[in-house]
Amino acid sequence: MLDSGAAAACRAFMDISQIDKLTPQRLEQELETLVEVGKALTTQLTLKEVYQVVMSKVSSLLNPSAWSLLILDDATGELCFEIAVSPVAQQLKGVRLPAGEGIAGYVVEQGEPLLVPDVSKNEHYSEKIGEQTGFVTQSIVCVPLKIHDKVLGVIQLLNSMEQGEFKGSDLRILSTIADFAAIAMENARLVDKVRELTITDDLTGLYNSRHFQKLIDYEVERARRQGTEVSLVFLDLDHFKQVNDTYGHLTGSRLLSEVGRTIAANTRKVDHAARYGGDEFVILLPGAGNDNALGMVNSLRKLFRETDFRSDCGQPINVTSSVGIATYPTNAKNRRELIRLADEAMYAVKKSTRDGVLTAYDLPPDIAAPKS
Repeated sequence: MLDSGAAAACRAFMDISQIDKLTPQRLEQELETLVEVGKALTTQLTLKEVYQVVMSKVSSLLNPSAWSLLILDDATGELCFEIAVSPVAQQLKGVRLPAGEGIAGYVVEQGEPLLVPDVSKNEHYSEKIGEQTGFVTQSIVCVPLKIHDKVLGVIQLLNSMEQGEFKGSDLRILSTIADFAAIAMENARLVDKVRELTITDDLTGLYNSRHFQKLIDYEVERARRQGTEVSLVFLDLDHFKQVNDTYGHLTGSRLLSEVGRTIAANTRKVDHAARYGGDEFVILLPGAGNDNALGMVNSLRKLFRETDFRSDCGQPINVTSSVGIATYPTNAKNRRELIRLADEAMYAVKKSTRDGVLTAYDLPPDIAAPKS
């Protein structure tokens, strides 16, 4: 975690204490609010929670007629409206500002806060958003969300409801809130990254088998409560040991990575795919019955055959797979039986033809029958 909260708090107290025009009551209110902001933002673990705290505290302390939090897209340089508290908020959802456009774009480029008492007198102000929404902007205060000299986005306030235009005290307070918010956002991103590393397989980018066990528990229970189906696919690459023996483990590892990416790119967003171990993969399909699962699997197998997989020395590698499918609750009445039947179906293919698919319906009665 980043340990910058204390520094931000000290700066806030020093800045506010130097504002001699503040009444004692107002000074006390702002100090209390900034302490609350610091405590809240440095203990939140998700970006959604961070945004909610920022939304609440900015609105209550600075009382703008409209304000927004925009996040920088590193790939394009565009700013995207993440939060918009405004009479025209709905019109701003999903709107992206080109790199460098307007006051917000200028602040991102400079990495420094900016107070504009009268936008008509500022060369960087863009009327494009106002023309699109009909919102009239008079005064702006905009501060960067910055951590370690990297700008993450900006907070932008429009039209002070208390004073008509924003003052230097507003700029200082908002800059302090932005300091806390940037720390919290970076912390949230680090937490997300650590979490991702603990649940994904390094080689393929799919879920690992440990996390998959939690997912199958959740999806089977959800299917039980909602009266829906969930299908499980076991997929084993045929003759994968020959790839390692012929071309080496580096080629084998790269092939597993490419197969994993292919699976991820050709399953639904609601599906869960994992590397189960070695050259074996599993796919969980919520809301899908046997026919839907079979259709997905056949499309995936066709894609494997048609993809130009190659060794490190350029030799083509034919990829086929042995696949088993089982569905809850039509084949299996619980999670354990679902896994067993999909696994049995896959091994039945491996022991016979390979490069094929069997479902739990195809298994002999003695194997398909529930085990005690």
